[in-house]
Amino acid sequence: MSDAPLAPRVLFSHPDFLVTLKPAGVSFHTEGEVPGYVALVKALTGEPGLHPVHRLDRITSGLVIFARHADAAREFGRMFEDGEVAKCYLALSDHKPAKKQGWVKGAMLKARAGCWRLAREGELRCATQFFSFSAADGLRLFVLRPLTGRTHQLRVALKSLGAPILGDARYGGSPADRGYLHAYALRFTWQDVCYDFVERPAEGALFALTSDQLTGKPWSLPWPEA
Repeated sequence: MSDAPLAPRVLFSHPDFLVTLKPAGVSFHTEGEVPGYVALVKALTGEPGLHPVHRLDRITSGLVIFARHADAAREFGRMFEDGEVAKCYLALSDHKPAKKQGWVKGAMLKARAGCWRLAREGELRCATQFFSFSAADGLRLFVLRPLTGRTHQLRVALKSLGAPILGDARYGGSPADRGYLHAYALRFTWQDVCYDFVERPAEGALFALTSDQLTGKPWSLPWPEA
């Protein structure tokens, strides 16, 4: 991946919100003198009052919603809390998972050096649905649907399946040109209108190898009942 700064993109503009595309390798918030993704979007749009209503890790690319005013931010916060925003992610691993589809459930517990781990008991419950498909060059393509929004949830989920994400050194992933996790799709209803966004990853040579498999929308998969 190039060392040059990557720019965010605005994919959709609504009077109440923006849907943007975050590059991989960019911190969400400013660190020292290095502007984070939120600062970059505010500079790009000239809207200093934007409110990010969810977040992505540094390694993760993909779709991010920004509310354009406080009332919208509160409503999106409620919608995320109540599970009214459906999310799907893509990930690649060079390890075969313990199972090809199903659930990863448990509790997120803090571990060492800023990491998290999955446990049976704990207050921070998490749940992720997934499908895994054979991909090019011995890779596995995962379509992930988190039903909760815990820190590092998807990264820990794949590690627990024995298939850490490529490029995710923190959780045992093999070296790669990027962290192969991408926020692929969002679906929600706003003011009685259904919005459905799907954006394929634009970065990562290995994601390009799976482009033929990314046909249709992820909602058409036979997801298990929540």
